[in-house]
Amino acid sequence: MLRAFLGTLQQSAFKNRFYKRKNASRTPALQKRPQVKGTVTKVTTMSPKKPNSASRHVAKVKLTNTINITARIPGSGYICSRYNRVLANGGRANDLPGVGYTIIRGVYDFSSMISKRKRRSVYGVSRPDSHSKHIRRCFRAQQRQK
Repeated sequence: MLRAFLGTLQQSAFKNRFYKRKNASRTPALQKRPQVKGTVTKVTTMSPKKPNSASRHVAKVKLTNTINITARIPGSGYICSRYNRVLANGGRANDLPGVGYTIIRGVYDFSSMISKRKRRSVYGVSRPDSHSKHIRRCFRAQQRQK
């Protein structure tokens, strides 16, 4: 009964040689760092894979560790040109082959988005004055008395 689940000696040797789990990083250019600074060398557009159709903005970036990467530019409407300093982190564009990194907006020379209300931290937008601030419940009574 137990013999049905065991492989032959040759099969187990094959399995050990060819099916070892590789601990490969998805973002090898970052070298186990959360973000890396770089310089933009080229800003272009790419067309996505088969079912999708658009023109996605990407930038070729030379990182401080001398590795060249292709990173996507999130959002619409940006001011980013050649020789701008940018901060890149992991995060691939699913429909762009070879693009495994994202540029962070609102850091160094890369502009933040204008008039963004939701997901502001992703696009580097500071809180507007009209936005209500969250006040903890224990301090609300003190706030009303003033």
